[in-house]
Amino acid sequence: MTEPAQKLRIDKWLWHARFFKTRSLAAKIVSGGKLRVNGQPISKPAYMVTALDVLTFPQANDVRVIKVLAIGERRGPAPEAQLLYDDLDPPKPREAIAEQVPRFEGKGRPTKKDRRALQQTRTDLLE
Repeated sequence: MTEPAQKLRIDKWLWHARFFKTRSLAAKIVSGGKLRVNGQPISKPAYMVTALDVLTFPQANDVRVIKVLAIGERRGPAPEAQLLYDDLDPPKPREAIAEQVPRFEGKGRPTKKDRRALQQTRTDLLE
């Protein structure tokens, strides 16, 4: 008989792999419909993830594309957590992101038009 494939809740795996500081933050991202597994949107934190699944989700100002390599047994140290996944699209350096975001050149607070332009570029970076 073959052993059944190991599965783990998606929110728990994201927490084990140290993408989010708490499990509730991971569950919030999943239940908000911002996570995709193999291209399919997932909205339930109880979704079971297996090895070789590809996850796409926003984290801070980056969009992460991760391939699950293993299911962790615990939330261990960072070097142990990095063995659980393969980063298919590593985040860009902060300097490259800073060049894409328009800067407010005026003095004082930005105008409503400036704020809308800044917000639009931030959402474009996440898509």
